Amino acid sequence: MDYFLSASPSTTSLSFPILFLVLAITLFSLIQSHKNVKQYPLPPGPRPWSIVGCLPAMLRNKPAYRWIHNLMKEMNSEIACIRLGNVHVIPVTCPNIACEFLKAQDHVFSSRPETISSYLASNGYRSTVLSPFGDQWKKMKSVLATHVLSPTRHQWLHKKRVEEADNLVRLVYKQCQESDQDGTVNLRFTTQHYCANVIKKLMFNKRYFGEGMENGGPGFEDEQYVDALFTILNHLFSFCVSDFLSFLTWLDLDGHEEVMREKDRIIRKYHDPIIDDRIQQWKDGKKKDTEDLLDVLITLNDDNGNPLLSRDEIRAQVEEIILAAVDNPSNACEWAFAEMLNNPEILERAVEELDRVVGKQRLVQESDFAELNYVKACAREAFRLHPIAPFNVPHMSMADTVVSNYFIPKGSYVILSRLGLGRNPKVWDEPLKFKPERHLTGTGKVVLAENGLRFISFSTGKRGCMAVTLGSAMTNMLFARLLQGFSWSLPSNESSIDLSTAKDSMALAKPLLAAAKPRLPEHLYPK
Repeated sequence: MDYFLSASPSTTSLSFPILFLVLAITLFSLIQSHKNVKQYPLPPGPRPWSIVGCLPAMLRNKPAYRWIHNLMKEMNSEIACIRLGNVHVIPVTCPNIACEFLKAQDHVFSSRPETISSYLASNGYRSTVLSPFGDQWKKMKSVLATHVLSPTRHQWLHKKRVEEADNLVRLVYKQCQESDQDGTVNLRFTTQHYCANVIKKLMFNKRYFGEGMENGGPGFEDEQYVDALFTILNHLFSFCVSDFLSFLTWLDLDGHEEVMREKDRIIRKYHDPIIDDRIQQWKDGKKKDTEDLLDVLITLNDDNGNPLLSRDEIRAQVEEIILAAVDNPSNACEWAFAEMLNNPEILERAVEELDRVVGKQRLVQESDFAELNYVKACAREAFRLHPIAPFNVPHMSMADTVVSNYFIPKGSYVILSRLGLGRNPKVWDEPLKFKPERHLTGTGKVVLAENGLRFISFSTGKRGCMAVTLGSAMTNMLFARLLQGFSWSLPSNESSIDLSTAKDSMALAKPLLAAAKPRLPEHLYPK
């Protein structure tokens, strides 16, 4: 500052022409760069109409993800551009191109689109995963990385995860005893509630919002709650017309907003009383010990000793963490068991590994996972072949750029196809066959993450999944405890499992029912 005050008139007069020249050169370079970028073509795609783009075709061909994949197959292209309203939607099915987006140019594609569903689920973009790039996202990402999902915090919560693994075994054991149909177990119900129980235990230090059933299963309150979670997940980024034609938002043509608001009210009905009461307990000094993740979020302070997070930020982040935890492990487990029941030799090999590594005199623990490579390979194969959703959470381009010699305009939605990547015949031999052994390379331990984007189990890059450790632990424990604790077979009235996919999602068309029988000494089943 002192330098500029003492500068001579001659020095000042010389600085203006130099400054003008620098600005002119910079502006010229930017213009030329923009022109050079626009010289590249858009990725191939259907010819759009004015204003509405390809929305009419999308509405005629629901579900949208099948229409998009069929278009790409017809064009024989692993990248496309489909204009919906004024938004360029860029689906990708090639791992190399996907890596260009999320690795080479990750800084350009680190934002999220603003949609009705993401706005409601994030309480007005106050959380992490769903929020556009900006200061709020950076703040909440730092909170998660440093205080919620750190290795130290993961170890601190180990006992709670074990409690829910024990409850899983107890619940299935009780179902075996109570069932009138040869020990038939609804694996969709069981796996979804296990995942919900784990994250509720970590977040609220409680398994159920209600009293639960005598057999250890959920009561009405928790069934309602889990249904609301999965309904919200099915509506997030699900090609809602109003998201592409904002002037139609008030009409709610798809009914998405009404559904989202209704299910969000259910979730808040259970979350808000706990959060408000806990905040008050800390304010009044009645609570002094940090017991769960909610306590962690409430007790964070800024540099001035004030609460780091507002009540609304805590509410938003709690809901988002729970939403992120429940669907991926449960879907992978249900699909894997469906495939293994149709291929008993795969099921037998996984059980043999558990018997060899763990034995039958104790229950499998997280410390055993490192040696359970075939069990983890079964989980990886389920993530590859049967992803939870057809696309990953969209990335939005923050600038015009070029990827794979195609022009990608600013504001484009980039959606990596979980389905297309995992079933790409250029990458995978017999891509439609469930073959866990394809993941046994012999060069190291099997992990569930796939950094090369040959399929997506957990997302990568700046917007990558920060809960890979927790998600992997939940998935591995779910697989391992069910496989070790019980012998599984087809229901007595079935000759095979129907592997048809639901009409409007990637889930099995019908919830998986399987016959279970205890296979360990009785004293190992938690009472």
